[in-house]
Amino acid sequence: MYEYFKGKIVGLRANLLILEVGGIAYLFHVANPYVYASRVGEDVLIYAHQVVREDAQLLYGFTSQEEKDLFLRLISVSGIGPVSALAIIAADDHEGLVQAIADKNITYLTKFPKIGKKTAQQMILDLEGKMPLDLGANQPTQQARPSTNLALEEAMEALLALGYKAAEIKKIKTFFEGTDETSEYYVKSALKMLMK
Repeated sequence: MYEYFKGKIVGLRANLLILEVGGIAYLFHVANPYVYASRVGEDVLIYAHQVVREDAQLLYGFTSQEEKDLFLRLISVSGIGPVSALAIIAADDHEGLVQAIADKNITYLTKFPKIGKKTAQQMILDLEGKMPLDLGANQPTQQARPSTNLALEEAMEALLALGYKAAEIKKIKTFFEGTDETSEYYVKSALKMLMK
C-alpha cells in the first residue's frame, strides 16, 4: 500500500523509528534504528511495507529499496516472519547472506535468531538465485555523536528486540563495558560477534 514516507525523525527506540509526516507520527519497525541516530530532527525518506493483521497494523521501514526488496523476499519464505527478517537485515552482512544461500551453507544461516535447520533449508530452496543485488546502497552514513553507557543499553535492547537471547546479550555487553561508542557501532559489532 505504501512505497515510502518522507518526514522528520522525532525519536528512536530499541527497534522502532518514529517519523513525523504532516503532523502525524508513524511508528516504523526497523532493523537497526541507530543508523539514524545522528539524523534525529532531520528529514529523511523511509521505504515502507505495511503488514495488516487482525490485531494490528504494522509499518516496517527500510533505508533503501534494495533493503525493502530483501525483506520482502525473506518474509516470503515459510517460517520467516517480519521480526526474523529484520534480525537478518540487521546483521548487515548481505553479501555473506547471498553467498551462504548460493553455497547452501546451513550452518551460517542457523546463526540468525529463530532460524533452525528446516527454515535454513527452506531459505536456500526459495531464495537461491533470487537475492537482490547492491544491498546497502543509500544507507545513511555514520556520524560521530556524543555517547554514554546509555548507547550500550540502547544497543542491547535492540538486540533483544531482534530475538537474541538474554544470555547471549549479557556476554556481548560485558565485552563492550568501559568503551564509549555510538549505539549503531555497538549493534553492528555485536551482530558480527554473534554471527561468528
